[in-house]
Amino acid sequence: MVTFLLVVVLLIAVAVLGVIVVGYNKIRAADIRVDEALGGIDVQLTRRAALIPGLVSIVASYAAHEQAVLADVSTARTALTAATDGKSVARRSAAEREFDHAVGQVLALGQTYPELNSSNNFLNLQQHLADTEDKLAFARQYYNDAVAALNTAIGTIPWMFVAGPTGVTEREYYQAPR
Repeated sequence: MVTFLLVVVLLIAVAVLGVIVVGYNKIRAADIRVDEALGGIDVQLTRRAALIPGLVSIVASYAAHEQAVLADVSTARTALTAATDGKSVARRSAAEREFDHAVGQVLALGQTYPELNSSNNFLNLQQHLADTEDKLAFARQYYNDAVAALNTAIGTIPWMFVAGPTGVTEREYYQAPR
């Protein structure tokens, strides 16, 4: 009888240890997936920022007196590049909002200067920016899906009991700039 009780206790201990190991691995894997998804956003933000010098150069050649708009774009590009350091989603979103506003001003110059709007280089850069926007939207959605999976795991039984020791906390969703 004592042997049977000892075996049952041992099986329960192994099962609990198994749940802890599985939970730890599940939460850590979800946290890594969120970091990887945030890296995907950073790649697209960096790609978009890399397109700007060419856009500024083309616009500057057609609209030399629009230096304030071009300076705003350069400042926004620098802020966007700096925002991709660290884990702050809010900082990325704010920098992206500023960047979108500045790029919008530059693209609006295409309406003011018809010869600029008919430039193949300008049109090509606009197409690359639009393509990058699509990829960025996908990267944001992938990140938010990964955050939802992590936050759900952290908030549900039995994984919520393992979340504390892993050091993983809930992550914030990426809000697209408006």
